[in-house]
Amino acid sequence: MNGSETLSSGAGAGAPRRSDATRGAILAAARERFATDGYERATIRAIAKDANIDPSMVMRYYGNKEGLFAAAVAIDLRLPDVSNADRRQDVGRILVEHFLDMWENNEVLTALLRVGVTNQAGAERMQKILREQLLPVARQVCPDPEQVPARAALMASQLLGLALTRYVLRIPPAMGLTRAEIVAWLAPTIQRYLTAPSP
Repeated sequence: MNGSETLSSGAGAGAPRRSDATRGAILAAARERFATDGYERATIRAIAKDANIDPSMVMRYYGNKEGLFAAAVAIDLRLPDVSNADRRQDVGRILVEHFLDMWENNEVLTALLRVGVTNQAGAERMQKILREQLLPVARQVCPDPEQVPARAALMASQLLGLALTRYVLRIPPAMGLTRAEIVAWLAPTIQRYLTAPSP
């Protein structure tokens, strides 16, 4: 048995911590590899090498590349509660500032976006996150319940468009905008999408 296998096979009080450390190393390597290579080109063998473990350990914990990808890009957007009236009137600014924080401090989200624009599994994962996490926010503030999906999609189009141009494609004018400028331009649009009467 090699050294990497002992990380998760030992008994006793220290075993769970070693197992957690192994999982953490695998997920960190997977996020970096998926972000760099994309879903199709990233391999279990390369991820295991980056994590300094045997490929069989990756398979043991996550089953296959699809299972590993799902675990690596599990994201809680930690969206703010905007249900009270005061926050509802400022939901555009609140959400734009929140997403700027997320994009700038969460490499997992950027990795998912990179994969999502080129791979069906990544796109489906992104769709699930938006469906499960953005729809409830839109539901809190939308004046017409039947329009919640469309309004959430419009909101996503702006937020993902910004992320794609600024953090993935790194288009210079998008990168050159200050945080205050982004909020000033984008917040009113998000606000209108979510709370304005239907056109």
